[in-house]
Amino acid sequence: MFDEVDSPRRKEVRIQGWEEFDEPVDRIVSLGAFEHFADGAGDAGFERYDTFFKKFYNLTPDDGRMLLHTITIPDKEEAQELGLTSPMSLLRFIKFILTEIFPGGRLPRISQVDYYSSNAGWKVERYHRIGANYVPTLNAWADALQAHKDEAIALKGQETYDIYMHYLRGCSDLFRDKYTDVCQFTLVK
Repeated sequence: MFDEVDSPRRKEVRIQGWEEFDEPVDRIVSLGAFEHFADGAGDAGFERYDTFFKKFYNLTPDDGRMLLHTITIPDKEEAQELGLTSPMSLLRFIKFILTEIFPGGRLPRISQVDYYSSNAGWKVERYHRIGANYVPTLNAWADALQAHKDEAIALKGQETYDIYMHYLRGCSDLFRDKYTDVCQFTLVK
């Protein structure tokens, strides 16, 4: 794909932990990883956001850019504006996600990305919300899995099938109801 891009720049894709990366670059794209950077409960653990943004700020030139693609959750004010509540079914689903699907994962708020990136020197040039696009995608994945139910169960068992159907349908509901979103942040120096 990159071979088709007419640019004198060297292009490279790496699938590795950000902590392992220490070479200067002019552009960075982080897709679906930021949700796994924080560790700890409450406000603890977000120090890794600070470390992440500072590290890549220091590895990029004066015209450096970053695209950060991450799932987000609304802050309290936005949740109130959207009329979001916290029914027990939502809390149970969040617990399910955190124990069965993404142990240790934490979803950032837009305000946290703004705060930690600007604290490192980045400027948020823009952010683009695309979570609504995930609803049909998640539904298509769930429909495809359901259409191949017997094959899936033969490969991984009924329990795994049930877990992933619950995950896909439940996440579709979260995105539809705006409990979660996906944002693409363009950060510039």
